[in-house]
Amino acid sequence: MNRFTLQLDEIKAAFATEPNPTLEVRLERIGRIEKMIELNEEKICKVLMADFGVRNPIETRLAEFQMIYRACKYTRKHLKEWMQATQVETPISLGSSNAWIQSQALGVIGIMSPWNYPVQLALLPAIAAFAAGNRVWLKPSERCSRTSGFLANLIQEYFHPTEFCVTTGDAEVAQQFSALPFDHLLFTGAESIGKKVMRAAAENLTPITLELGGKSPAIVDSSANVKEAAGSIAYGKLLNSGQTCIAPDYVLIEQGQLDSFITELQAAAQAQFSNPEDLTGPIDHVQLQYWQHLVADALDRGAKAIPLLSNPSAGARRFEPIALVNLSTDARVLHEEVFGPILPIVTIANTDTAIQFINNKPNPLALYWFGKDKKNLQKVLQETRSGGVTINETLLHATVESLPFGGTGSSGIGAYHGKAGFDIFSHHKSILQVRGFLGLNLWKGSKLARPPYGKGVERLLRFLK
Repeated sequence: MNRFTLQLDEIKAAFATEPNPTLEVRLERIGRIEKMIELNEEKICKVLMADFGVRNPIETRLAEFQMIYRACKYTRKHLKEWMQATQVETPISLGSSNAWIQSQALGVIGIMSPWNYPVQLALLPAIAAFAAGNRVWLKPSERCSRTSGFLANLIQEYFHPTEFCVTTGDAEVAQQFSALPFDHLLFTGAESIGKKVMRAAAENLTPITLELGGKSPAIVDSSANVKEAAGSIAYGKLLNSGQTCIAPDYVLIEQGQLDSFITELQAAAQAQFSNPEDLTGPIDHVQLQYWQHLVADALDRGAKAIPLLSNPSAGARRFEPIALVNLSTDARVLHEEVFGPILPIVTIANTDTAIQFINNKPNPLALYWFGKDKKNLQKVLQETRSGGVTINETLLHATVESLPFGGTGSSGIGAYHGKAGFDIFSHHKSILQVRGFLGLNLWKGSKLARPPYGKGVERLLRFLK
């Protein structure tokens, strides 16, 4: 802790010499992130493949690099506007006084990034932190050790450690990191670890953003085009082998649509992911075992497994994606975040029972709805709580920089992306410049309200009422 404390003091001292970086300095730092990725795409793809065993470079470019490029482009376009003071209304009793809100950098932002998208989820918060004028200290996940180490070396090459510092290490290092007195700490990962991070941050009253996960439902309404819904759900579930915090975790569908949905789901999965090189592998043996245990538990309780892919290349995939039907209500797969290529399918009677099923669980990070019935859609939107929603698709709300991304309740605290990221890493300072009526000092500010109290204050109170 002494070493880390000294390191944080050094970064804070560097921030103190430049507490309000200019627009040009902020954009130059963001530009360095963009250049760093642009010039090292191929190497990053290879190191990610080494961590996951199988990960198609195109998937990496889509899910990691494009998100970073989009954030850089959007921030570059809007940052000048975000940095401007916002004028606000003042009460008439303050005469010609002027009030505004000025965004100000917080200082040093701690980022604890996960293993599932280890480049995107490390650098998107860093872009937002730099946009707000801060310095950054990153602790990437140890479960993708090759990528974390490579990213640390890259950042060291492009940034001074008092600008953008990286510390790699195991869970003990992460525990020490989360206990540092950052000016803001962002954690992305599992709910169980998020609670530990929050407890550690509380010791220093460190403001915190938690990006967690949970069981994100996909509702297939009776008015849905089943083929289109199946295609979108197959993609959302099998991208990165389901190792995505906003992957559709389970499907809610009426019994009469179940058979056709399964047929279309299998066809879509086969069309999209039949090539073993297109289906990302589990990050490690621990993740693989978790998937196997979820399936075994469901089958032991009477569930039926339906393969989503035919397997002409036996053994080429470490885990075969499946759907699960006829699930027992106490199956683990219905209560724990799946985070893998396993899709539980639950039959419901109607929209009301779908809503009831969702509301009996903690708030999910995402919700997906498929259909054409606007009344049912509005009912779902109004009566459920989730971090975000995509209608007639999956995942895509997270790719829109102008939409805040974050959870609610157990799926997270706070949001970032675009302006929301700038705001969460800024202090919004309230400023009032007091002036009298028409420039006269007689009725300026608090003069009419000062003791000794008498009829003048009484008249003021009646005026203010």
